[in-house]
Amino acid sequence: MRAALYDRYGPPEVLYEGTVPKPVAGPGEVLVRVHATSVNGGELLGRAGRVRLVTGLTGRGFPKRIGIDFTGEVAALGSAMPGLALGDRVWGVMSRTFGSAAEFVAVRPRQFALAPAGLDLVEAAALPVGTTAITALRDKARLKPGERLLVRGASGGVGNIAVQLGRAYGARVTALARAANLDLVRELGADEAFDYATTGAADLGPFDVVLDTVGTELSAYRRLLAPGGRMVSIAFDIDHAVPSISYILATTAFGSRRVRFFSGRPTHRLFADLTEYVERGALRPVVDAVHPLADIATAHRALEAGGVRGKRVIRITG
Repeated sequence: MRAALYDRYGPPEVLYEGTVPKPVAGPGEVLVRVHATSVNGGELLGRAGRVRLVTGLTGRGFPKRIGIDFTGEVAALGSAMPGLALGDRVWGVMSRTFGSAAEFVAVRPRQFALAPAGLDLVEAAALPVGTTAITALRDKARLKPGERLLVRGASGGVGNIAVQLGRAYGARVTALARAANLDLVRELGADEAFDYATTGAADLGPFDVVLDTVGTELSAYRRLLAPGGRMVSIAFDIDHAVPSISYILATTAFGSRRVRFFSGRPTHRLFADLTEYVERGALRPVVDAVHPLADIATAHRALEAGGVRGKRVIRITG
């Protein structure tokens, strides 16, 4: 089957479309024919070799695969699964490995749920990352109606969904994004939108909840918290990893005002919740561009260049 591969760590140009054996659904597994995947920030770091403790040392395990999330259709069942049938439309995420940028993936039921009815599966690939936003705002920050929410990186893959969820949860949403994307975040539900290039932390606040998707200047944005405020970060400063992670850990001494950092591990329940939000009209996909699998290097290059407006989607089939 066709799949995106790379033979060494490096820039986007190391990616290419190759072939690998088609997986088989074992007992308790489901074979999914992939329609689309999206490009995520963690994949950029993995491909570039910047997180080798996770992806492996140079020279080991190549060629490597890419792709975290997927949308598609059930192609085969490794064993009988009540409530699931061939042809069902699903969306989900790989477990602890990359590899969804391929024609087929074999996954377990806990890794996916039925996709929303009526939503194009290629466009839908912009939404699985929304499970991270749900976890951050609902489960970690416990955002309440009427609270003041700041979303930093509001036009990005997680950020744009957080803006929509903030509105759905009844919060007053302030969005930080680049100037060209302020129209988008307002359309998605932001009550206020500011250009991050001209508006810094000192110009803002206070907030009950701060969601940071950027990872830099965490201390400056944490100071914007009102009494009882909560800050959740899904990123750290990769260029200054040790001091950035050390700061996050040090804030645990501040109780409720600590920086809550987590690595998303979406479950079937989270994907089912995501489907419910979409079907009731609280969320819609924001797609920056759709690329064919053979053009995955271009998608990586564009995401690295910044100025994200939603998600870069990779069409596999469909």
